[in-house]
Amino acid sequence: MSTAPSIPVIEQTAGKGAARAARRRAGRRAGRSTADRRPGWVTYTVLGLFVLISAYPLYYTFQLASSTSAEVAQHPIPSLLPGGEFLGNLQRVFDADIDLVRATGNSLVVAVVTSLSVVFFSTLAGYSFSKLRFRGRGPLLVFVIATMAVPTQLGVVPLYIVMRELALTGNLLAVILPALVTAFGVFWMTQYLDSALPYELIEAARVDGASMFRTFWSIALPAARPAAAMLALFTFITSWTNFFWPSIVLGTQNPTLPVALKLLQAGFFTDLPLVMAGVVLSIVPLLLLFVVAGRQLVAGIMAGAVKG
Repeated sequence: MSTAPSIPVIEQTAGKGAARAARRRAGRRAGRSTADRRPGWVTYTVLGLFVLISAYPLYYTFQLASSTSAEVAQHPIPSLLPGGEFLGNLQRVFDADIDLVRATGNSLVVAVVTSLSVVFFSTLAGYSFSKLRFRGRGPLLVFVIATMAVPTQLGVVPLYIVMRELALTGNLLAVILPALVTAFGVFWMTQYLDSALPYELIEAARVDGASMFRTFWSIALPAARPAAAMLALFTFITSWTNFFWPSIVLGTQNPTLPVALKLLQAGFFTDLPLVMAGVVLSIVPLLLLFVVAGRQLVAGIMAGAVKG
């Protein structure tokens, strides 16, 4: 039993200053010296600087999109205020010799299908790796995670040969099939379900006569909803902005939106205001997605980062 005097006794005998010092020492010993402290102006200043640095590329893109080619040639770094040519440049994008509506639809189909597929298969694999016991589970999970270290560019040639043999070149299936499941998604859902899904719920479902897949569908999938929402958002963004593989396997006949925007660039001259207007147009759906689902994204990240 501790014989140290309490805070009220110290305040009565030595004054309020000594009591505050004793309270701080007690807080440090308990590991709570900074837990109740509100962020100061230094914290908000640093966070504000990070926000400005992160948002400036988007604003710079909008500045270029609202300028003319002559202004960009004379002043590569435009003034702080945007110009008044954005709507005109946007109209030039729609009037360009590219099928913008079809490209946007292709990107939307690819992003939605891959997002749903990655969430479903990654959650199914994560449930198997985290809650089922089978031979080789550990080495197989390590192998799946190790594939994340292999650059995508190394598999482009054999993957293109496979798609050519299947007669899928130029078809959206050539972009969708390789992205139906990702190693990161399997790893993420395995880590989340390992701590978020108690074995008692699985055993109760089995006692009630639920099959293996019914247990996954009714118990594991609802429990994984926060992490699955984060994974779906990240997958959607990755698919929407993917340029490398679609530019190889689709070409210019059936492009996605990033590939179509590349066609705005001429062979010997780059009309930066025109290209940047197309880039702004492609960013708008992602910004709307963040506005609508931003809170769910933060909740999913925190749910996956906090165990217990």
